[in-house]
Amino acid sequence: MTELERALTSDSAFTPPSHILEDISADLAQQPHPGAPHTIYAELWHITFWQRISIDWCTGIETPIPPHASAGFPTPAQASDEPWPALRTRFFVELAQAAALTHDPALLQTPIRCPSLPSVPTRSMTVEEQLISLAAHNAYHLGRIVLLRQLAGAWPPRAGGFTW
Repeated sequence: MTELERALTSDSAFTPPSHILEDISADLAQQPHPGAPHTIYAELWHITFWQRISIDWCTGIETPIPPHASAGFPTPAQASDEPWPALRTRFFVELAQAAALTHDPALLQTPIRCPSLPSVPTRSMTVEEQLISLAAHNAYHLGRIVLLRQLAGAWPPRAGGFTW
């Protein structure tokens, strides 16, 4: 397993996503916390939203980004349409797709286009650079999920997680 694959799926620099998302009930996932802008559910939905776009870009699909950051978080209707277990499953299925891209050294060096807002030029990078960006983005939001779990008294998970 390469370090990039570990950063996406395993314990490279933080608790693995599978541990972070372990034993979270639908109620806990939807529980708001004073001062926190999003629930665990919304954080994972956001990760999965951008993960899909990153995979699209890595596979040559120039999916446009939304015109406003709020579109990257679920509306109440979107949250209602996808139960927590289904969202977790979609996240892990697509995470495996992203991790599989790390196995092809030639693909990793392939240049791709990553659409930007209409007023900003389209960015170009390699698949590897986009996957590094995805790993960093996921890590940021998974860290927010850890904090929300800590605030709810639901950390560490049974499988273990950093507590320091």
